[in-house]
Amino acid sequence: MTQTQIQTVSDGAVAEPAASQPLPSAPTRWPLTTRARWVERMVALTAVVAVGFTVWLGLWVTPPSVQMGNLVRLVYVHPAVAWVALYLAFGLAALSSLLFLWPRTRSLFWDRLAAAAVEVGVVFTGLTLVSGSIWGRPTWGVWWAWDARLTSTAVLFVLFLGYLALRRVPAEPTVRARRSAFAALFAALDVPIVHFSVLWWKTLHQNATVLNPNLSPKIHGSMAWTLLLSFVALTLVFVWLLLVRYRIGALQDLLGSGELDEAIRERQAEGGATSFGLVVPTTPTALSSPTALSSPTTLSSPTALSSPTTLSSPTTALGPFDEQAPVTGAGGVAR
Repeated sequence: MTQTQIQTVSDGAVAEPAASQPLPSAPTRWPLTTRARWVERMVALTAVVAVGFTVWLGLWVTPPSVQMGNLVRLVYVHPAVAWVALYLAFGLAALSSLLFLWPRTRSLFWDRLAAAAVEVGVVFTGLTLVSGSIWGRPTWGVWWAWDARLTSTAVLFVLFLGYLALRRVPAEPTVRARRSAFAALFAALDVPIVHFSVLWWKTLHQNATVLNPNLSPKIHGSMAWTLLLSFVALTLVFVWLLLVRYRIGALQDLLGSGELDEAIRERQAEGGATSFGLVVPTTPTALSSPTALSSPTTLSSPTALSSPTTLSSPTTALGPFDEQAPVTGAGGVAR
């Protein structure tokens, strides 16, 4: 046995091997700090401004198309939404799952990041299918066609819905993270099929406008700049939603592990009584004050309890519903 497995003490006894260390996890309290919240708010503000500029340019500045007219304005929505869903969200989920499965980088941080990316990605995939159907109805004459790209995108949507359902199955965090990682990698195999479907099969869907094999964009001028801004704007929206969802996951893990109370106490020590939206009193109240409960002048004063002047004074008038107080004699004995 190596020196790391045993430990020799002064009396010659051999200690038992050390207990196995828990699964390493990245600090889960950073998303709960004030700095993280400020980063989240700045990303959200930038995303809102970028989306606003995209809407303004797409609706009032860019010209209509010669072939499709004003219907071309959907190009500032549909491709950017699909970019976020297919490449950013599910690509990040696959990469995080690989890093979790790799022993040198195994951490529950990657599991939480993959789960957040998939959840946001499912939302964007649903928007991709809806915006594509809206665009396809006046272009193809139908809301839905079993086209290779549409079908593979719908399969991807169902696969990652299954990923989210798998995470709901009760299990230990490590077991859940491992099987979710394998499920994410299996579902991500459909991403290249979606991307190359327009090249591998004859489909109704047009070829890539920007990321084509020749890298020659088929859009120019103000329309090209507006399309680029839409990609940036929806990428910022994705980052904002990812930060929010990761913070929620970190709070759930802290609540399940019992570390939330410790985090609240640390925040109280740093910034006062307010922590995570909970107001906790830091000063004793009137109910818990020892002066209010045990003051001899209020509860246990012999003058207030047994004084013949206050309890047995014959000059005290009694109301019609008052009881006759007992008359006390010497030594406080009732007669």
